[in-house]
Amino acid sequence: MNYGKALKLARALANLNQKDLAARAGLDPSHVSLIEKGARRPSLMALEKLSAALKIPNDLFVLMAAEKNELKLRDPEELQQALESMARLLLQHVPSKTKPSRKNRRASKA
Repeated sequence: MNYGKALKLARALANLNQKDLAARAGLDPSHVSLIEKGARRPSLMALEKLSAALKIPNDLFVLMAAEKNELKLRDPEELQQALESMARLLLQHVPSKTKPSRKNRRASKA
């Protein structure tokens, strides 16, 4: 399992830096960095916190971490593309951090 690869991908898709993700997950930024570098293997609790902070299902995060040789498939590249597509789809439904424009705020008050 390559949790570093999965974490980098999910974090990039969520448009978060390591520090912001760590804050959301309640983890130390250095711990997040070590996981991404492959120097630390995340605990089950850390995986759950990271998945929740990234707003993706824990199972999808674990599947994203699976290496090609760990999966019995005809075409592992196809799975990787599917995972990336699923992650993008899920992250499209994450509420935006940006405030609505003045025009949109007026429209919502009406």
